[in-house]
Amino acid sequence: MTQPGKPSQSRPNGGATPDTAPHLEVIPLGGMGEIGKNITAYRYGDEIMVVDGGLAFPDAHQMGVDLIIPRIDYLQQHAGLIKGWILTHGHEDHIGGLPYILPRLPRVPVYGAPLTLGLVREKLSEFGIKPGDVDLREVDLDANVKIGKSFQVQFVRMTHSIPDNAGYILTTPVGRIVHTGDFKLDEEPSDGRLSDLARIEQAGREGVLLLISDSTNAERPGRTVSEAEVARNLEDLISKCKGRVFMTTFASNVHRIGNVIKIAHRQGRRVVMEGRSMLKYAQVAQGLGLMELPEPLLANDEVGSLQDQQVLYVCTGSQGQPMSVLSRLAFGNHAKIALRRGDSVILSSNPIPGNEEAVNLVINRLYELGVDVYYPPAYRVHASGHGSQEELATVLNLARPKFFLPWHGEPRHQINHARLAQTLPRPPKRTLIARNGDVVRLGADEFRVTGTVPAGGVYVDGLGVGDVGDDVLLDRSSLSQEGVVIMTAVLHPTPHVEIVSRGFVRANRDLDAQIRRVALEAVEGGVREKKRLEDVRDDMYGAVRRFLRKVTGRNPVLIPMIVD
Repeated sequence: MTQPGKPSQSRPNGGATPDTAPHLEVIPLGGMGEIGKNITAYRYGDEIMVVDGGLAFPDAHQMGVDLIIPRIDYLQQHAGLIKGWILTHGHEDHIGGLPYILPRLPRVPVYGAPLTLGLVREKLSEFGIKPGDVDLREVDLDANVKIGKSFQVQFVRMTHSIPDNAGYILTTPVGRIVHTGDFKLDEEPSDGRLSDLARIEQAGREGVLLLISDSTNAERPGRTVSEAEVARNLEDLISKCKGRVFMTTFASNVHRIGNVIKIAHRQGRRVVMEGRSMLKYAQVAQGLGLMELPEPLLANDEVGSLQDQQVLYVCTGSQGQPMSVLSRLAFGNHAKIALRRGDSVILSSNPIPGNEEAVNLVINRLYELGVDVYYPPAYRVHASGHGSQEELATVLNLARPKFFLPWHGEPRHQINHARLAQTLPRPPKRTLIARNGDVVRLGADEFRVTGTVPAGGVYVDGLGVGDVGDDVLLDRSSLSQEGVVIMTAVLHPTPHVEIVSRGFVRANRDLDAQIRRVALEAVEGGVREKKRLEDVRDDMYGAVRRFLRKVTGRNPVLIPMIVD
């Protein structure tokens, strides 16, 4: 297994050296060594093809950040080379960054399945991006698309937790690449459409130079639970609930929401859908015929005549988002609905890493309200959209790649996927564990990292994009942990200092007086020595910093100001 950045040895190549032999560059700008903000560029000569453009959600320490989108410096620097774009599916980690990315790049064809592009259109419209500003082209999941002179894309249907999901087979001048996209090999998909493994098998027979495969569940043995089993478990659970039922899941999980609507109909319940994102996904899916309604949905103000056992709410809040419907219900902040004893809440989801605390807070609050709460793993009401080890091995065995690039996972997932590949009867000749920004050079006999390009995350905070960096987050973290002390020194007519603190210690006149004295001594000394104002300010800062460390053992954020 080749480690990142470690060059491979040169090999005979029909007289050509590795530097002159035809080669393709695979450049992950996001989604490699992480789960989220997926975007990959392929470059051959003077042509670039891009895949996806997702976002990630902030960790708990990234305070105030709303979203994280990938850096696209490389694409902006080589914007004239971009010939086309393909989208694998409609999850946020694959399309959520497009409203920020597409306006910064030339208008090129963007190919995707109907649901994927339907969701993209909704996103772009929210940002005021007009339809004519982007070139969206719908394709079926058995389509072949030519991008530039160098890239031939064959879409491949793969089952996942959202309809219209695709992997692809990319034919290039150096060889064939199979990219699974996000997938699991669901044997009972809700829409009856199985993964098109025959295409991957055919590509394997014809020769696959490189496999890029989903590593999310590479640590999990066996197979991932089918969506059909989740539906059966949900129906069994809902049939036993006596009062109102509130069910939450990912808004993009169109199949599951459709199944729950059918379950409610069979159980004599009318469905109310609450939450903007839930309604948006449902409307797009209905418009494309991907979600059938046995009877119309109700608005909340239409359920007054129904008994509790005749109502089921599908709502947002699976990740404990503070403004989601479920969070507002849990904390009694919803304007129209209040939970009460006898109600049942089903969380048909697992927390995304980083959201565990928020989800647990909501669950605990629900228990305090006296409602019945059902969630994994105690209840099997959720299934991952990603394949486990048996499914990953199946794809490896069918594709029979010469080279292997584990993708869509943290390093532990990538490395376990690589180890799994080595246990198979026909392991890849070489596996590479790449990072975001690596330039992976691929040729007939070459597979190595030859350099890096700028990569990483750009923080979206309110209306600001990129104006918050790690230095700002460090300040926010310090403020949250140690508080802030503001020192204002007025020099005329005679020097004096005012102290204001927030989040540091309780009101303490003695400590404030000591801080004021230390600061004033530093200021008076600087004035006597006729120092520059900047130097007087720095002297005050240093003196107070040393004093607080000695007296309190703390390091609050200090803000010194001088008024002349």
